[in-house]
Amino acid sequence: MLAPTMDKVDPGSRVDSSEPNWAKNGMLAVAGIAAFSFVLHMVFNGRYGYFRDEFNYIICGSHPAWGYVDQPPMVPILSRIFRAVFGDSLRSIRLMPVLSTSALILLTGVITRELGGRRFAVVLSALTILIAPIYLSGGSLLTSNCCLEVLLWMGCVYFAILAAKRDQPRYWLWFGVVAGIGLQEKYSIAVLGFAIVIGLLLTGQRRFLLNKWMWLGGAAAFLIFLPNLMWNVAYHWPFVQLMHNIKAEGRDVVLSPWQYFSQQILLIHYLSALIWITGVIALLVAPRFKSYRFLGFAYLVSFAVFVALKGKNYYLALIYPVYLATGCVVIDDAIDRIRQRWMKPVIVVLLLAGGAVLAPLAAPILPIEQFVSYMQWLPIKVPRSEHSHMRAVLPQHYADQFGWNEIVDEVAIAWNKIPNEERKDCAIFAQDYGQAGAVDFLRPKYGLPQSLSGHQTWWLWGPRGYSGNCMIVLDDNREKLETLYEHVEFVGTSRDNPYALERELTVFICRGAKFGSLAQLWPKLKKWR
Repeated sequence: MLAPTMDKVDPGSRVDSSEPNWAKNGMLAVAGIAAFSFVLHMVFNGRYGYFRDEFNYIICGSHPAWGYVDQPPMVPILSRIFRAVFGDSLRSIRLMPVLSTSALILLTGVITRELGGRRFAVVLSALTILIAPIYLSGGSLLTSNCCLEVLLWMGCVYFAILAAKRDQPRYWLWFGVVAGIGLQEKYSIAVLGFAIVIGLLLTGQRRFLLNKWMWLGGAAAFLIFLPNLMWNVAYHWPFVQLMHNIKAEGRDVVLSPWQYFSQQILLIHYLSALIWITGVIALLVAPRFKSYRFLGFAYLVSFAVFVALKGKNYYLALIYPVYLATGCVVIDDAIDRIRQRWMKPVIVVLLLAGGAVLAPLAAPILPIEQFVSYMQWLPIKVPRSEHSHMRAVLPQHYADQFGWNEIVDEVAIAWNKIPNEERKDCAIFAQDYGQAGAVDFLRPKYGLPQSLSGHQTWWLWGPRGYSGNCMIVLDDNREKLETLYEHVEFVGTSRDNPYALERELTVFICRGAKFGSLAQLWPKLKKWR
């Protein structure tokens, strides 16, 4: 069914992608889908609680720098701007990913037009983005994996398509600009750049590699990325150390190539699998897409890189919109060719129904009690990306939205036991950035000081001048603490929250340091993993 349509002429010759009539070219409907996505997320994004990583970005954003141990600076700095303008509510903090998701829907529609898609293909591609669980999740949480990252990847792909379609190498300059911005958001966009270069080498478009605009684009990317690169050099490559430690510790679940591929189907949605697989194949073999064949190879290269690096399943999710767009173009043309247009509304209804079924897995649509029942009813098991997540009742992206208030409540009980004259030199020490970030974000309510931690960027911020003679310590054990302190008082454990990943944390008050000063002990507290 699909093969005849794959042999058509270059799509650029049959569709004027600059056509201004949005109603006719499908972009008006795409804008409606983007608006629906915005409303959907704004309605439901305040249902649960703050996510562990959101504390990390928020608190890092309060300490502006050109880099952090586990990330470049863009998301933390943007989070600071959004908080300053819109406040600290969940909907305010998650406004950036919500806007990014809507923008991704629009950009996917534009890419579909550039690939030769007519109205149905354009609308269908937008629907595939709307229902994809990974993009629904990306619009529901502020993380470096939110749809801003996908948007930047697709921005690069868009300019690569324009360069190939219009045979205008200057678009590679804009590819480089977007890639440089992407490197300030998350380093993974380097995989896309590598995959595109390999794709160009393997196709007739390799001529671009010798063009000055390609090199100017590379220079632009390097210059934009340079401040973060210099920060990494100055701090002895923290991100490289972090990745090495994670691999050495075996923190993440390692997937076989088949497991990695099968989980892509779940992340993008089972009903969309035929569409993006068709898109990959079409870009690799169809004469009509010969100009863009490098994108077909880019998928294979990106898949191989992430599998080889033992990356998490969602790392590859950034690349799918262009293959969904291509698949929609091919399927739309195939339906028209066999004159079975009744299939188009059927496909739309099936996608919307299937998307509604899986939507609660990715976005906090259901009250948590109903979600637990929903998970028991669902015939599929949600993959866990880290071994520590196996014990959680909920998927990690939900479990890490619970339990933080209970932890900080117990810290506040300990803090209230500290006499006023001791408080100036009494620190709060947390074991990871989730605990530390929760204390720092929620502390105004309780009058708490900023936390200390050896985890990730908190370690770089040091002991903040505390001597270490008085310390409130979270999530540790008495035996270990008694080797460090003369007096160790057990305060209690945080109230249990059955949905949380971090539950019933111990809290101690420790006095009389045996280790000298906290500054002397600090190098041993480093925990980058």
